[in-house]
This record gives sequence, C-alpha cells and structure tokens, in this order.
Amino acid sequence: MDLNADLGQSFGPWAAGDDAALIPLLTSANVACGLHAGDPVTMLDTCRAAVELDVTVGAHLGYRDLQGYGRRFLDVSFDELFGDVLYQLGALDGVAHAVGASVDYVKLHGALFTQTLHDGEQASAVIAAIQAYDPGLPVLGLPDSALLAMAGEAGQPVFHEAYIDRVYHPDGRPMRRDEDGAAIVGEEQIVERAVRLALKGEVEAADGSLVRLRPDSLYLSGDAPNSAKTASAVREALLQAGVELDAFA
Repeated sequence: MDLNADLGQSFGPWAAGDDAALIPLLTSANVACGLHAGDPVTMLDTCRAAVELDVTVGAHLGYRDLQGYGRRFLDVSFDELFGDVLYQLGALDGVAHAVGASVDYVKLHGALFTQTLHDGEQASAVIAAIQAYDPGLPVLGLPDSALLAMAGEAGQPVFHEAYIDRVYHPDGRPMRRDEDGAAIVGEEQIVERAVRLALKGEVEAADGSLVRLRPDSLYLSGDAPNSAKTASAVREALLQAGVELDAFA
C-alpha cells in the first residue's frame, strides 16, 4: 500500500505544513508545481528531500490560483488548462531532474481535482496535456471519475486512492473540504480507517453504510494540524497490521 500527502505548498516566507517531518513517513509526495502553491526553491527542497528518503515524486497540479490556494473553480478554456498542465509538469520535472529525481505520477489538487470528477471538457484537457508530455505517466485519482475514465481510454496507467481523513458520501465520493463535517481530525479514527481500507477495502460513509473501495494509495492531508504525528501513527499501525508500504508508481 502506498501512503501519499500534498507537499511543497509553502510560498516564499509563508509556510504550509511541516514537510520536513512528514516526508520521511510517506512513500509518495504530491509536490505543488508553482501555480496553486509552491515556488522554485520549495520545489527544489521538496524534490531533494524526496530523493534522499527514497520517496516517489508526483506532480500536484492545480488551477493558476495562488491567491485562492487552488480551491476556487476557474472556468478556463481547453487551451488554457492544457497549457497550464504542461507548464506545471515541465517546471517540476526540470527541478526534479536537477537533483536526481523524476516526476513519476500526476495527482490533481483542490478545485481542479473536484471539477474533473465530472467535467469531461476539463478532464480531457488535463489528460491531453499529460499525453502530450508523457503518455506513460500514471494518474492517481478517484474511481469512477471522468479524469480516470479518460486517462484509461487514452492508455495512461491509472491508480485509485482513498482518503483516510475525510468523510465519505454513500456513493463513494469523499466530501468536499467546504462541506460541514467533512474533515476527520481524531488520530485514532484516522488510523482505524487507514487499516480498514488497506486490509478490507472498505470505509464507513456518513450515513453508516459501507463503501467498498480498492485503493492503491491512501491519502492524508499534508497541511492539516498534527499531520506528521498522524502520519506516523498511521504508518506504524499499517506495518503492525502486516501491510507492506511501497510506492504505487
């Protein structure tokens, strides 16, 4: 099982998350590429740390929205989004190669992630750009999303993730951040959900029903309070349960 989180989201003097404490606990790092968060130095530091700790680097792609942290929907054209995806892939790939790393998968961020669950036009722009850059680059996302459906049709490798610190709807979709009661903050509950997902492929939804999932990766919010402490507890519990931790890409 893979364990991933969002990293490299600091910008200049503004820090977001405790990357130094979190990254040794992960197997995959979703690194911001400078449009929704991050900057060249932060990208460089994050990729360098990933190489030193044998953590796989993924491009964490978002809307061109630094002010909104990539959490606001942008009604951009196909060409705009196509270009922005290429820009982010090229930026992180260049930085990663400079320190001996590589971009080994793609995961979307924030509002772009949410929009491409159902928006075929924006999903197609993202996949077209990834195809143009590297047709073999894996895409990490939610099952039954427009993004992964189009990626699969295009021949991109696809992998599924599950959220261990977010409440699920009965239809198998995690709640959006802005929905009441979406976040799970209790460490014990997050740990229990992680182990249950890894061993049984299931999670309890908001209404008490069971949602069946087959995740290749478990996601933990990197900028949540005490994220490193929670990740450490999750990692230890998974290992004690006999789960081998390894990057999916």
